[in-house]
Amino acid sequence: MLYDKDTIYIIGDAQASVNNPITQQYNAFFIGLVVDPTNHKIVDAGCSTTIPLTSDFVRSIFIGHNMLILDDVAEEVRRRYHGSSQKALIVAYKDAQKKYKLALSGREELGLQSTGTV
Repeated sequence: MLYDKDTIYIIGDAQASVNNPITQQYNAFFIGLVVDPTNHKIVDAGCSTTIPLTSDFVRSIFIGHNMLILDDVAEEVRRRYHGSSQKALIVAYKDAQKKYKLALSGREELGLQSTGTV
């Protein structure tokens, strides 16, 4: 998939439980998000998983959400995702949000302001 030249790629990470297969394979839980900074919408997502279906399902939860709003995504994760990485997924998203806000402030310093507000 090709992404618009203005999109931003952000990685968020978190620790999953020790007995989680993701922890055993990757030592941590990661979520990657492609975000359009003009409207803060998540246009694509992927995460460290051991089953491709899990990554596809997580992707369906995140796409279309506003990167600056936590509660909507966290609630949807709690309601729909009942895997052992549920908490790690929310923590990784919070980490990605922090990094996204830093990326936005860095873009503004370079004169690449987005049309949305932070």
